[in-house]
Amino acid sequence: MKKIVLSLLTMVLLAGSMNAQNLYRTVYDKATAVVNSANASEEELQLNQFKVTCLNYITMMVQQKNLKKDNYFYDSQAVSLTSFVTDFQVNLTKARAISTEKRLEVIKLYRDATLYNPLFKDTDTERTMVYVNDVNSLTPFCLDTDWEKAYEQTTTMVKNIFNKK
Repeated sequence: MKKIVLSLLTMVLLAGSMNAQNLYRTVYDKATAVVNSANASEEELQLNQFKVTCLNYITMMVQQKNLKKDNYFYDSQAVSLTSFVTDFQVNLTKARAISTEKRLEVIKLYRDATLYNPLFKDTDTERTMVYVNDVNSLTPFCLDTDWEKAYEQTTTMVKNIFNKK
């Protein structure tokens, strides 16, 4: 299923024209390089495939909805996505060292932030929830996410997980 979604997103991206977003392009190119690298670990591969899929999804939805978005929109979504995924990894590792309960709280916090901060309000849940519904995914997150809002939310709320006894 994931391969079908990825193929469709890639075709849409290639078919449409993409503005020259600087940070967006950097994040996209670096993630794509890792995905195409023979030396990437399974974790690196999954994390970067998720980034590529999200960025393709954002571009596809902007094109489908005929939205006019400036470079700041693309750049801020890409940077926030990267920060979100990196912080998730760091906080998950920190929580694992404490307890299984903390680990599950961190996963729930980050997953819920993606569910409750939609960017496009896409009703195609088969597409948007593909990573959430995949029990083997290292990134159990919704594709239809406003990454700026989700990142801001988790940055604030994750402190509560580690501060409570």
